[in-house]
Amino acid sequence: MDRLFRREELALDPVDLARLLLGAVLEADTLDGRVGVRLVEVEAYRGLDDPASHCYRGKTPRNAVMWGPAGHLYVYFVYGMHFCANVVGTEDGQPGAVLLRAGEVVEGADVVRKRRPNARGNGELARGPAILTSMLGLAKDQNGVDLTDPESPVRLRVGERVPVDDVRTGPRVGVAMAMDTPWRFWVDGSPAVSAYRRGGKRRQVRPAG
Repeated sequence: MDRLFRREELALDPVDLARLLLGAVLEADTLDGRVGVRLVEVEAYRGLDDPASHCYRGKTPRNAVMWGPAGHLYVYFVYGMHFCANVVGTEDGQPGAVLLRAGEVVEGADVVRKRRPNARGNGELARGPAILTSMLGLAKDQNGVDLTDPESPVRLRVGERVPVDDVRTGPRVGVAMAMDTPWRFWVDGSPAVSAYRRGGKRRQVRPAG
């Protein structure tokens, strides 16, 4: 379906939103042209009941976007090197978001290949949350943009729904807390899905979005 998501469609528990986002298309107007990515791997993060969430200890200037309203983009800087992007869900005032981990490039592949000249095949063009965010040109200036607004520089489109039988779930990647919570969802067989890495072994690992 070639339309943007409506805000009320995204106002879901992050676990339900994560399933909904598989197959959706995130598109961004970058300096080099438009890039569109079909989401194939995501992770759900709740709020005060999720120790791996940025919101676990309450609201701060950094995580304020994650508290709603739904349908906005939450972008954060991690490890002093990378940006990661999340789609905010839940009702306004109830924190929760879905981390975008990987996607298949469906528009602007020429733009992405220039940015990722060493990628070995299309599956590596937007694999991993930092790479996906970089390929879409997302950084701190895009934090808080409304993905449901047709005039927004970043938009979220309804894509072809992924059949239930093609959806897999497992532990989230690289988090230091709630390591076994099975809130990572991915499309089975997609070459863009990233490799699983269990967290908790390195002190510098921080909670994800």
